[in-house]
Amino acid sequence: MIEAKGITKSFGDFQALKGIDMRIEKGEIISIVGASGAGKTTLLQIIGTLSRPDTGSVIMNETNISQLNERQLARFRNKNIGFVFQFHHLLPEFTALENICIPGFIANNPRLEVEHRAKELLGFLNVLDRSNNKPKQLSGGENQRVAIARALINNPKVVLADEPTGNLDSANTQEFFSLLLSLRERFNQTFVIVTHNTELANVSDRIFVMQDGKIIDEVTTIKHITDFKSKN
Repeated sequence: MIEAKGITKSFGDFQALKGIDMRIEKGEIISIVGASGAGKTTLLQIIGTLSRPDTGSVIMNETNISQLNERQLARFRNKNIGFVFQFHHLLPEFTALENICIPGFIANNPRLEVEHRAKELLGFLNVLDRSNNKPKQLSGGENQRVAIARALINNPKVVLADEPTGNLDSANTQEFFSLLLSLRERFNQTFVIVTHNTELANVSDRIFVMQDGKIIDEVTTIKHITDFKSKN
């Protein structure tokens, strides 16, 4: 699904990434952890085509995204990648349904098809009754579900999440864990998550540990997933 080879990235004299190699399979839930400044978000942005590496390449679904021009990148991003952020970034003037539909409209998909898909996702995420509410009328957990639905509207190959539980209370964080596993089981969805939340990382299939711009460890966590399911 995703293969990064020799990724480096500098900002002035500061080298944020120092030769990253990683491989992610379809349907995996991957967490990237490490202290602030380790390079996690920079790596996520490069995988998500929001930033270009100085050297190295990223291949996603057999496409070398490092070789695409800006217009091709935008098209590829809209079709293949969904994003979930800590602060949701929902547009306040639009309803939940409208926010979810926006990436589908940008992709020039038929309006009725996009709206049907959005309602299907809202139903699956148990917030269909909030379709016509604007973000300020929704709870933190509901806004997160709307953001996830928006990320999934174009059936992306991968969903990238940057601290997705950072603004959620403990109850909504637990709901997010369960939701993550349900989405993988229902859609065979691939997730790459940057997180400081140890429990969320342990729900992943694998954890990449970063330090000073390098991956210093890789941990397989299948046991933790089994334990989480048995407790929930």
